[in-house]
Amino acid sequence: MNLNKLKAGKNFKLENFPTDVSDLITEEDAKKGLKKIRKELAKLQDVMYAHNRYAVLICLQGIDTAGKDSLIREVFMKFNARGVEVQSFKTPTSKELEHDYLWRHAIALPEKGKFGVFNRTHYENVLVTRVHPEYLLNENIPGIESVKDVPKHFWEMRYDQINNFEKQITENGMIVLKFYLNLSKEEQKNRLLRRLEKADHNWKFSPGDLEERALWDKYMEYYQEAIQNTSKPNAPWHIIPADSKDISRYLVAKIILDELKKYKDIQYPELPDEVQDHLKKYKKMLTDEK
Repeated sequence: MNLNKLKAGKNFKLENFPTDVSDLITEEDAKKGLKKIRKELAKLQDVMYAHNRYAVLICLQGIDTAGKDSLIREVFMKFNARGVEVQSFKTPTSKELEHDYLWRHAIALPEKGKFGVFNRTHYENVLVTRVHPEYLLNENIPGIESVKDVPKHFWEMRYDQINNFEKQITENGMIVLKFYLNLSKEEQKNRLLRRLEKADHNWKFSPGDLEERALWDKYMEYYQEAIQNTSKPNAPWHIIPADSKDISRYLVAKIILDELKKYKDIQYPELPDEVQDHLKKYKKMLTDEK
């Protein structure tokens, strides 16, 4: 399938993107493809670690049960543990709320040479807080004492702030790839039912899942608006069909690999001339050791 069709453009509308592409790729082919790609990604990460010029930030967003956790496990399975860092952002702590909303994300960015995976991201601040604007009151923003005080331009301002944040980090060597796991409402229902039916999955279920599901339409509206306003050439959004976990994992891995292959300068560093010229001498010193 043409992966470019999964990239969100200027006129992005969520309804135009499928949640199921099993007619284009089978789950079996996706599993085989992922097995090969994750080995290639692991090799590329090793080169990137040695090159030490770029970092990669993978942003994963999606409605509850979209498959973010298992995707991270399967796609990055072959990575050296030193080369990938996963950050899961939950409700902000009291310390985090003493800073601006982007602070906790900024300090969690990966170092050069490493991959960082944000499981839920800075976009929660224009999604969850949009659906539940009362959460903004915890941020102690000057001039906002109640939900009624939130100005009309507030969310546009946040989109601009997020775009500027991503512009800054990409201009300094961060490769940013953003993925929205596009799950259908019917498939979410099936996954929630499985959580209730399987004893080893019960712990994942919360009555709050159903409360949030009731707000599905609002979430879809605000996801669409956020993606419309923040899918930029330097930090594009990819809309991943997520009704099949196997297929979504493969597509995310393939896009990451294809995008990173565009960076032809990512190579193992060359040895300094003074070392290169004396390799034989160094080998002899080691082999002659008693």
